[in-house]
Amino acid sequence: MSKVLLLNSSYEPLHICSWQRAIILLIKGKAETVERNGKDLGGGWRLPLVIRLLYYIKIPHKDIPLTRRNIMHRDNYTCQYCGKKNDLTIDHVLPRSRGGKDTWDNVVVACLRCNVAKGSRTPKEAGFELATRPCRPFNFIHFELSKQNNHVSRKDYEQWRKYLYEYD
Repeated sequence: MSKVLLLNSSYEPLHICSWQRAIILLIKGKAETVERNGKDLGGGWRLPLVIRLLYYIKIPHKDIPLTRRNIMHRDNYTCQYCGKKNDLTIDHVLPRSRGGKDTWDNVVVACLRCNVAKGSRTPKEAGFELATRPCRPFNFIHFELSKQNNHVSRKDYEQWRKYLYEYD
């Protein structure tokens, strides 16, 4: 069916959950519906689109883990040197053999051909140019939302926008 945006009691976005989890939170009296999407679930329940917890949950700052999957997602599953979308690997901009670290600013997606051609050189030394400068994703909820874009309808996302922090 659909996903539900879960807000803290302060209207801060916390999580994207399933509609089933949202209904459980509503039945248990732990949340209230902020917006509905109009679909009837039966038994007097309407499908929520946005719910808000009735009590505040203190959540520490959530860092986005540096994983292969997250790097691939950040770079849109595209080689940052030639733009190909197959035979992808992870490349260190400053090679590890020269002191390069595993950080968001130093790893990019590269196709196997470009990665081998670059070798233990920097992109400049190899004559390559990066399509985009690698950087840490800035916001956990936006990053998670972008990973779930296949599961969230455009209409639902548009209704969520007023609850999401925009960093343009």
